[in-house]
Amino acid sequence: MAEPSDEPQPGDEPVEGGAVKSFLEHLEDLRWMLVKSGAAVLLAMMVCLFGVRQLVVILDWPRVRAERRHVAFLPENTNQIVTVQLGSLALYSGEAKSNKLGPIDLGTNQYVTLQLNPVQVGSNSLLALAVETNGAPPPSHGPKLLFMGGPGAPFMFALHVAFFGGLLLASPFVLYFIGQFVMPALKIKEKKYFMRAFIFGTILFLAGVSFAYFMVMPAALKFAELYGTWMGIEVPFWPAPEYAGFLIKFMFGMGAGFELPVVLLALVKIGLLDYAKLSSMRRYMIVGNLILGALLTTPEPFTQVIMAIALQLLYETSVWIAWYWERQEKRRAASASGAGKN
Repeated sequence: MAEPSDEPQPGDEPVEGGAVKSFLEHLEDLRWMLVKSGAAVLLAMMVCLFGVRQLVVILDWPRVRAERRHVAFLPENTNQIVTVQLGSLALYSGEAKSNKLGPIDLGTNQYVTLQLNPVQVGSNSLLALAVETNGAPPPSHGPKLLFMGGPGAPFMFALHVAFFGGLLLASPFVLYFIGQFVMPALKIKEKKYFMRAFIFGTILFLAGVSFAYFMVMPAALKFAELYGTWMGIEVPFWPAPEYAGFLIKFMFGMGAGFELPVVLLALVKIGLLDYAKLSSMRRYMIVGNLILGALLTTPEPFTQVIMAIALQLLYETSVWIAWYWERQEKRRAASASGAGKN
């Protein structure tokens, strides 16, 4: 009779994580995780303080882009300002709805200057239009950023911006330290699902932040300016701290809102939800997404509606994925039962 081997068998893989620790050892690990995460954020914040000028330029980009939008939602591939000049005298300034002014092709530049130049045709002296491609853009008239507080306002604003910049810069290290603390407590199957959820959650968060920064925020700022003008109130400037808080809150809120599919599909995986339940929740999710849009964004209604629409689209995507998973499970079950009968 063969003696049992000491070699691990294929079905003997450990299902638990690391070694079992006492409660005090877990507290010690938690303390070191918090210390290392705090140190990483503090160091990144100091780095961002030296580059606060570049951070302000990044935060100011949506306002600059909104400032250049003379008509809301005007496509970027059309010229928005056309100026006809005779010497230094401006004869016409307006909005171009297409890329051509008569037979003259205006190109795709944001600003186009047309000059009237005298030309000699035979014995006749005429004026001809010429496109000046390197003309300076006209001065913008959108709201500017100002400090309304005392002498310490710029320093407090720099600390505020550097904190969020440092939080974003240190996030890979913070997530690594959190993973060191959490992963040993998970089973092998749980680790696999956790890593998948983490990867897709990170991608969705970055997609939400990018969508808010590049797509929604310039339109939202222009909408806020036009709404104030429609009420008869001039909007010459915005306080810089309030503008930064508006932008940061909306970007983080949109990023958090884009995590909705991860939460719903995780609940589907553990059996708390399925396709039928998700479909029956649709009318409640519409109301819930409107509430989340109000909670995760700023009080401005435009961003709340955009947020609610984005969340509803993500919810519908989650319902479709749940339906696909359920269909795949039924196919596998039917294949397994057919193989068992044979």
